[in-house]
Amino acid sequence: MTDRSGTDGPGAPLAPAVDAHVHLMPERLMAAIRDSLNDAADWEFPHGASADAVETELRRHGVTRYVALPYAHRAGIARELNDWLVDTAADREMCIPFATVHPEDDVRAVVRDAFEAGARGLKFQCPVQEVAPDDERLAPAYELCAEYDRPVLFHAGTAPMFEDSPYVGVDRFESFVRSYPDVRACAAHMGTFEHEAFVALAREHDQVFLDTCFAMATVVDDYVDFDPAEVPDAVFDDLAGQVLYGSDFPNMPHDYAREYEGLLARDLSAGAFDALFRGAARRFLGGEVDLPPADARPDTPTPDGE
Repeated sequence: MTDRSGTDGPGAPLAPAVDAHVHLMPERLMAAIRDSLNDAADWEFPHGASADAVETELRRHGVTRYVALPYAHRAGIARELNDWLVDTAADREMCIPFATVHPEDDVRAVVRDAFEAGARGLKFQCPVQEVAPDDERLAPAYELCAEYDRPVLFHAGTAPMFEDSPYVGVDRFESFVRSYPDVRACAAHMGTFEHEAFVALAREHDQVFLDTCFAMATVVDDYVDFDPAEVPDAVFDDLAGQVLYGSDFPNMPHDYAREYEGLLARDLSAGAFDALFRGAARRFLGGEVDLPPADARPDTPTPDGE
């Protein structure tokens, strides 16, 4: 096993990393989302949610770029939300803004405007937005993703509390993948609780990606019935370039380091490690996005550990 524990603080073995799953939203909307999660799961959120607070914490851990993900829980708010995020990202070198759209919006117009303004992809929180990946109402959005070479990130799995939702599951995600083979698509949270089926789908389709957020945290079993050890090291080597590091920050009830410490402890090849924290993001986002090279290493020391 390669020793990546380091002694220079939590960022040292990670930097410069890309976090492919971060949430930035206007203050009132973020507060409402956190209240909803607290009501549903009794989770508390110790992290500040402003852009400044988010970026300060990410830098402490060696993250140099991050993907900012919005989602529209009802019709009529996506355009304003997308504009807010693109404008916020314009003054921030770290931030890579995505956009969203609600299926009851003018889907083509909202998505085209977001892409023209600078959004680098789309995010759908399928159970919350009550829209499945293969919902025909989203076809104009996917057609634009192919036209603009933009990826899509879905909450398509049943975790943490959506096992009865008709909008998630590997079958709905696979239906999208087969219908849009030219669109890169990521299933968040390793596809849990159907991770094995999502991994198998990624093996079959190289435009399918998975992200690690929450599912690979060392404390995930404090909140849901899942053990990260169910995903063997071989998955990260076999799917190097298709598994993205992500954290779900700042909407997590635990310290940021819990998201990556288990990944650092795995017996991964150097190629798989670099792909996880950098190279897979480059493939997913496309060549126009400025990201650290796959073999990048930190030039400066990082803060002391927690």
